[in-house]
Amino acid sequence: MSDGDIIAQADRKLGEAVETSDVAISIRGLKNAFGEQVIHDGLDLDVRKGEILGVVGGSGTGKSVLMRSIIGLQTPVEGEIQVFGQPMVDNDDEEAQLAIRRRWGVLFQNGALFSTLTVSENVQVPIREYYPNISDALREEIAGYKIRMTGLPGDAAPKFPSELSGGMKKRAGLARALALDPDLLFLDEPTAGLDPIGAAAFDEQTRELQRTLGLTCFLITHDLDTLHAICDRVAVLADKRVIAVGTIDELLATDHPWIQEYFNGPRGRLAHAGSTSLRQAPARHDDQAKKAES
Repeated sequence: MSDGDIIAQADRKLGEAVETSDVAISIRGLKNAFGEQVIHDGLDLDVRKGEILGVVGGSGTGKSVLMRSIIGLQTPVEGEIQVFGQPMVDNDDEEAQLAIRRRWGVLFQNGALFSTLTVSENVQVPIREYYPNISDALREEIAGYKIRMTGLPGDAAPKFPSELSGGMKKRAGLARALALDPDLLFLDEPTAGLDPIGAAAFDEQTRELQRTLGLTCFLITHDLDTLHAICDRVAVLADKRVIAVGTIDELLATDHPWIQEYFNGPRGRLAHAGSTSLRQAPARHDDQAKKAES
């Protein structure tokens, strides 16, 4: 059997797991440490397929370290990580690892674009890596489609990152993360540094893409508005582990001091009030429409 056949077989097997699994990511007993500094100890977490899971925690709780552990950029000291049923720790099956990496996309903080490449060339990087036999013309066509999909104008394709605004860089990074039509999308502080209007637009774009493409999203954020606007559940990191997972209403019912301070502080109450108003606004609009019809 050729290398191509082996890779194709691994991809088909993984595709079946993606279709049948209810859990996209499963983490058990995770321990991460840098020397004597322990970041995670006994961390457990499940990410359900098709949800947007927000991940929050104070500075130093290891939110980005957790994401890096899942995608293989950080080797944990202990624990198990599975993505669509495939083990990610100490897995020597290169074909299986390659198959799973093709099914996720990552938007790092600040976009992490290559400064010497145009937007189009940045988006083409993962396509070149995983599908080297695709023609230049088709690769450029795919990149152009992904760029427009994320709300960037078509004329952004030949521009360099230095020619883009902060929000455009985020969208270019998102286009690159979507280049391979992933099932799983990792977003690390996607609205950090954006003004409120830009952040809200990015949130709306993320939710629309998640619904349209059937994505599972692992979203690290400090943005309370993002949590209220688009996250189906929120995982809270504290005390070197995940101390709670649930909807914001479920988290508000817990008595952990950090959770109460985070979600019931002045900014948390404001974000909650704003999200409640937005949820009620369509209902009021519908009532008015019905009165007008009558």
